[in-house]
Amino acid sequence: MAKVTKIKTGGISTKDIIASLNKSAGGTVAYNLGEENPTVVKEWIPTGSRWLDSIICKGQLAGIPIGKISEIAGLEATGKSFMAAQVAANAQKMGCRVAYFDSESAIDPDFLRRAGCDVDDEEKGLIYVQATSVEMVMETIENLLKMPEKWLFIWDSLALTPSEHDLESDYNPQSSMAMKARVLSKGMPKLVQPIANAGATLLVLNQLKTNITRSPSEALTTPYMTPGGKTLPYSYSLRVWLTGRKAKASFVTDENGFRIGSEVKCKIEKSRFGSTGRMCNFKILWGDSDLVGVQDKESWFDAIQISENLKQSGAWYTLVHEDGSEEKFQRAHWLTKLQNEKFAKRVLQIMDDDVIMKFSNKTGKASDFYDQEEVPPQTDDN
Repeated sequence: MAKVTKIKTGGISTKDIIASLNKSAGGTVAYNLGEENPTVVKEWIPTGSRWLDSIICKGQLAGIPIGKISEIAGLEATGKSFMAAQVAANAQKMGCRVAYFDSESAIDPDFLRRAGCDVDDEEKGLIYVQATSVEMVMETIENLLKMPEKWLFIWDSLALTPSEHDLESDYNPQSSMAMKARVLSKGMPKLVQPIANAGATLLVLNQLKTNITRSPSEALTTPYMTPGGKTLPYSYSLRVWLTGRKAKASFVTDENGFRIGSEVKCKIEKSRFGSTGRMCNFKILWGDSDLVGVQDKESWFDAIQISENLKQSGAWYTLVHEDGSEEKFQRAHWLTKLQNEKFAKRVLQIMDDDVIMKFSNKTGKASDFYDQEEVPPQTDDN
């Protein structure tokens, strides 16, 4: 009779199993989630808007997540490239190398300099790459990830980048229908894990287009869509959508009435960090000779409107300090008041408490945080 070998169970440690899996895979693919692992976002690149950074991740001040793929999509002239330039400048300050893939041939080096980017340093300056095709962009990113650098890749814009088949084909749209979407459905999944493992970041700029549908209800609830196929949203950890108003009041003007900026309505379309549906608004400067980017401090006033520590009486506002003392001011003097260290510190504290933590703790009204059309139904338990 054959001898039966008894197998010991429960004797292999998690550490040994992980080591065995990694050896079989020929690389690091298995982790102990209680230790160092590529799923956790440890760093964020500021967007240039503190209000936007406050609504991206539940319970903390965030930004564009390092190690993930994110999207900024918007209607025309809503500031996608301007925000990307701000993100690039902030990434460089954090020690990241920046590769800017441009399919629109529209990036002006002076514009990037005014946004705070370093484009002149031969060792660490921003690298400009013409995005000739989606295949070329993804292959270049794949190759750059092999270098021992901390990368931020900006793709401006995916919607205007052709596939290689598009370049080789004629102008008949039927001859290359859905080709780019098919390429992206194969290519983007190949980049997700290498980007996470390398601690790199991919920021994709895309266009918002009208959702043409036969369903009236869908047209109302989902008025926009992004080109590139349905694989892309699954690859993104964060999707920020930008829309704007055409009203005269939505523009920023100089002392002579010339338009130098515009208002942007910003919505978190998707967030793996618990804040999908949150909204904010701010203004972006684009026509000033010296300034380019988000009017950040100006938007703080609107951000703290939900706070009980900001009271209004006619044209006067009262900021309640932590010690109970009050400070009155008019909105026209907001930036002047922020020059006072005590006043500015209290405003930021209110933003942290009311914009970040109240949402995290589900304190107050949901309508203060979400798009009014997307407020979850209230129940007796709320």
